[in-house]
Amino acid sequence: MNQPRNTTVFLGFPADSPAGRSISAGREVAPDFPRDWFEFTNPEDEHHVFSVDLTWLESNWNCAFGTDACHGILQSDPDVGCCNHGAYMADETDRDQLYDAVKRMPAKYWQGRSAAVDEFFAAADSPDATDEIEPWLVWDELDDEEGNPQPALKTKVTGGACVFANRAGWPTGAGCALHQWAVDAGEELTVVKPEVCWQLPLRRLEAYEERPDGQEILRTTIGEYDRRGWGGGGEDFDWYCTGDSGCHTAAEPMWITQREELIALMGDPSYELLAEHCRNRARADEAVGGRLRTRHPATARGELS
Repeated sequence: MNQPRNTTVFLGFPADSPAGRSISAGREVAPDFPRDWFEFTNPEDEHHVFSVDLTWLESNWNCAFGTDACHGILQSDPDVGCCNHGAYMADETDRDQLYDAVKRMPAKYWQGRSAAVDEFFAAADSPDATDEIEPWLVWDELDDEEGNPQPALKTKVTGGACVFANRAGWPTGAGCALHQWAVDAGEELTVVKPEVCWQLPLRRLEAYEERPDGQEILRTTIGEYDRRGWGGGGEDFDWYCTGDSGCHTAAEPMWITQREELIALMGDPSYELLAEHCRNRARADEAVGGRLRTRHPATARGELS
């Protein structure tokens, strides 16, 4: 008599972790699945190569922050989405752009704006200005490429979320104050929001590598900012949006909806090359009944629901 075979299910995370439980319950898809990649040389630099995850950019993911589809990364505070931990400043340019955004953003958009903000700007404009840290930032630590902790600035966390996270009931709605103002005022999201915030859920990794002929090139990889992108803590999130079909409901794919962000990450010429490739793939895929491209499983699941 044949005995039934045990089937091992690879969740991508420990089964007893919040990530494993969410995937097992069917709320999210597991992170390890076939993906299509597009590799091409930067039209403006022969020593710069892009590797782009087409399966992610051709998905129909969209941000659901502030809607019932966003469950928040922490079950204890779902209303603040993924803004529980604050945002690290990428560099001085990132910090300066945030300074300028806060100074220009009308107070009505920011629930967490305190009197200390006005006092800070008044002092900064005075002849006796000091190097006092901005009242929306704090010093923390962030590991460098070797895993060594280094001092790093990040946005403050107040009441369990980033100081710029508005709560339900605020006149401009729940969500990021900077984002709400930028959309209303026609500001560029890639300028007024911290870099880590406007990139999410795109992830750019850059590394120099040496080819067999000895030529050094820069490789930029652009793909899905999934749970693993957050480091070891990513598996502790109670929920995460990139694998949930409820967040794959956009009418157009990400290479279109995230155009502004992609141009900021790769430049206009490289984006146009990518966009033309995606347009050609879409036409070819339609001609063969949708059998050409490898679909993101969360997008595919969303189309069936």
